[in-house]
Amino acid sequence: MVENPEGETTFHLLERVRAGDDGALDTLLGRYLPRLQRWARGRLPRWARDLTDTDDLVQETLLRSFKQMERFELRNEGALHAYLRQAVLNRIRDELRHKSRLPERRELDEQHADASPSPLEAAIGTQAMERYEEALSRLRPEDREAIIARVELGLSYAELAEALGKPSEEAARKAAERALVRLAEEMKRADTA
Repeated sequence: MVENPEGETTFHLLERVRAGDDGALDTLLGRYLPRLQRWARGRLPRWARDLTDTDDLVQETLLRSFKQMERFELRNEGALHAYLRQAVLNRIRDELRHKSRLPERRELDEQHADASPSPLEAAIGTQAMERYEEALSRLRPEDREAIIARVELGLSYAELAEALGKPSEEAARKAAERALVRLAEEMKRADTA
C-alpha cells in the first residue's frame, strides 16, 4: 500500500475515512487529487469544460467517491487509484453527454495526461501507452478529439457525431476511422525513427 511521510498506508487512511475522520479524508484527497486532475484535463474536451471546471469536477467526484467507500474493497496497491480514475472517467462521460446537447463546440485542449500507470497502461504496458500518447499529441486537434471521444470515452457514433459536429453517425464513424489510421501511421513512424 502507498505510505505517506508519517508511515500511514492508504488502507489505514481509508479505514479512518470510513469511520468519519475528516483529517484522513484530507490526506487521501491530497494524495490522489493532483494526479487525477492532471489526468482528467487531457480527457475532457475544451467545449465540455465551459460550465464546469475540470479540477472542480475531479474534486467533486473524489469527495462523492470517498463518502461511498463502504462498498470499496482495497485489494492491492493501486486499486484505489484505479477505482477513483474510473469514477472520474464515468463523471467525464456524464459531463460529455450533458454538454453534447449544447450547441457550441470547441477543440480539444493540448494538455498531457498523468504519467502514473493507469489500468490501461498496466494491461498494454507503459511503453506502448507512451507511444500512443506521443502519437496522439502529434495529430490534428479534431483527430485527437475523435479518438479520445470514441476510444477512451466510449461515445457511440451518434454521440460522436453530435460532439464533433458531423451531419450523421456514418460521417462520425468515418472521421474516427480516419483518425485511427493517422494515429497508427504516427505510431509506426515513431517506431521506425
